[in-house]
Amino acid sequence: MNRRRFLSIFASTAVSATIAGPFAASASMSRWQGVALGARAEILIDHPYAEELVDAARAEIVRLEKIFSLYLEDSALSKLNRKGELTSPPLELVELLSLARHINQKSDGLFDPTIQPLWQLYAKHGVEGSKPSLSEIKEAMIRTGMERVAVSPDRIVFDTEGMALTLNGIAQGFIADKVANLLAREGLTNALVETGEIRSLGPKRSGSPWKVGIVRPDGKSEETIELTNGALATSAPDGTLLDPVGKQGHILHPRQGAAEMRWRLVTVSAPQAVVADALSTAFCLMEKKQMTATLAQFPGAKIKHLA
Repeated sequence: MNRRRFLSIFASTAVSATIAGPFAASASMSRWQGVALGARAEILIDHPYAEELVDAARAEIVRLEKIFSLYLEDSALSKLNRKGELTSPPLELVELLSLARHINQKSDGLFDPTIQPLWQLYAKHGVEGSKPSLSEIKEAMIRTGMERVAVSPDRIVFDTEGMALTLNGIAQGFIADKVANLLAREGLTNALVETGEIRSLGPKRSGSPWKVGIVRPDGKSEETIELTNGALATSAPDGTLLDPVGKQGHILHPRQGAAEMRWRLVTVSAPQAVVADALSTAFCLMEKKQMTATLAQFPGAKIKHLA
């Protein structure tokens, strides 16, 4: 399972399926393949009204992508990053940024969506085969910090010129929750949603848990985690274009301005995918003691794998 590389939705009222295997043949099967969130996307639903549910799920993904995407020039996030403010922002952007601020505060600032200027700096040097200087890092850090982002239903505004947000460490989980909620409203009680992060609605129809495979950093073995009703998110800091020789990760420390590889793989479960997503990102920068203290502030959240 590659972190933030593809999106799939598996749902069932008549057959069983796991994320690792295809659906059994069914006359009520509906499949869609395309691109979403800047990556390959696939939706598979087995249901008497499968086609309508696929259309509804696609529409929800497209709607949310137009809010959170860094790839779309006309997304709400892209407009905010260009202008430094956004009036009458979409309610979902206000909701997600409020959640991001909460997790930022509870994680001692280690989950920080304002890290985008730093990320852009490292990405630029990575393409050039170099590393940023200390002065460049310090200059970029002046333009980071959640305390510099004012969020209200009427307006979102940065208080420092040149700031930008990335929601890549939280939006996939948020979208997984939204799609799962949509399917639940349509009556599905056995579904698995993956948008780079995973959210389950109940177990498989058979009553057995969904089985999710997590590939270890060495790529030679896989751990299977059972999921019945909740969410799972994985962060793997290494394997990045930020460093041409692959010696540092892509998750940046907000206060140090450095790309770190304290852990090679962190998997977190939680009742909501948005929480699991953000915590798995922040935990890549924490020692175990700090992880434990942070988990205590999020009921139901657990570390499922650490390497």
